[in-house]
Amino acid sequence: MSGILIAAPSSGSGKTTITLGLLRALSRHGVAVSPGKAGPDYIDPAFHTAACGIACVNYDPWAMRPALLDAQAFRARNDGGLLVIEAMMGLFDAAMDGTGAPADLAASLGLPVVLVVDCGRMAQSVAALVSGYARFRADVRLAGVILNKVGSPKHEAMLRGALASIDMPVLGVIGRDPGLALPERHLGLVQAGEHGGLDLFIDHAADAVEAGCDLAALAALGAQARPARPPAEQVVALDPLGSRIAIARDVAFAFAYQHLLDGWHAAGAALSFFSPLADEAPADDADAVYLPGGYPELHAQTLSSAETFRAGMQAAAARKARIFGECGGYMTLGEGLVDASGERYPMLGLLPLTTSFAERRRHLGYRRIRPLDETGFFKPMMAHEFHYATIVSEGDAAPLFAVEDAAGTSLGMAGLRTGTVAGSFMHLIDRAPEHNPVKPA
Repeated sequence: MSGILIAAPSSGSGKTTITLGLLRALSRHGVAVSPGKAGPDYIDPAFHTAACGIACVNYDPWAMRPALLDAQAFRARNDGGLLVIEAMMGLFDAAMDGTGAPADLAASLGLPVVLVVDCGRMAQSVAALVSGYARFRADVRLAGVILNKVGSPKHEAMLRGALASIDMPVLGVIGRDPGLALPERHLGLVQAGEHGGLDLFIDHAADAVEAGCDLAALAALGAQARPARPPAEQVVALDPLGSRIAIARDVAFAFAYQHLLDGWHAAGAALSFFSPLADEAPADDADAVYLPGGYPELHAQTLSSAETFRAGMQAAAARKARIFGECGGYMTLGEGLVDASGERYPMLGLLPLTTSFAERRRHLGYRRIRPLDETGFFKPMMAHEFHYATIVSEGDAAPLFAVEDAAGTSLGMAGLRTGTVAGSFMHLIDRAPEHNPVKPA
């Protein structure tokens, strides 16, 4: 397998922009690439896909079984491309239990690491920082660095001189450029689908990477990755919700993991897509409807007045199609949603739930979840939670999951279910390993 991990000492170092530029620049030069994103991120993958035209897949070293990671890496190799995975957070930043860092992914897949270092407020100290990262774990190989936000040729010379003293290859130098910053909001970057000048931005990033990085060395570095292990059998993260699954897809419902959709398709499910914001209904013959997460709180008025969407969802519930909502999709299944201004908008009314974005509180972290009886899910699963919404009220409905955090602390029960309609704030990622069941609540 040919592959590299683009990592950094911390978030905000510029690794997303450099990854986008690298994907576009390599594609320009005829190098086939397969993009990946480490961890539970569901925003950055859309940018990766836009950069190279290939669907980006998540590689989550905490929430995914090693067999699933191997299967996805093997598939990327068979697709004939250089696997370029962007890390999340810092290289050694992990979950509460100390596992699941990008370094764990590099060790698991045998990927050399390229470290993006924000040098905007640093000179010779870069050598101490990089030396520490290179020596911290024997099973993680730091193969080179890309120096970002370099101020001048003199600044570059100081940085290069310091790194020469520790024999660390400099694979690229990117200068300070305000045009290489992406806009952000409360859950991360503003979505790719909302970025009007995205293609021009990626071209600009690619120009900077072509001018400042050794593309040939970066591509050659990928050949040093350990060969991918072929899966012994087909590995699917979660069983399909149904045989004909209608999936909401637009800027209000964009947080669907590609590996889940690929797995459902590989397991024989037919997938169709519809846009609630365009007032579209799920397919009439769908026996399951999936509302992924996203930003319904930013589009509450539009969703509230989408009568075709509402009628289609109510018809699906009436014919007992399985309906499942995650995070933003869960909020939309409820009776009402209060936006940031305090205005309440009626939602689908399929679950007795009212949520608010006016009273914000951050909920963030990995979750182990155990389905409760008759939910349609039958085995413990690994998940992630990230939202700022609060629950204003819950009515008479059964809870969906027993939940604990990454450290094993019980968080009680979460989600609601009534009939064939269910949802929670958890983003499902993979089934739990057999040896690590969730304890009863």
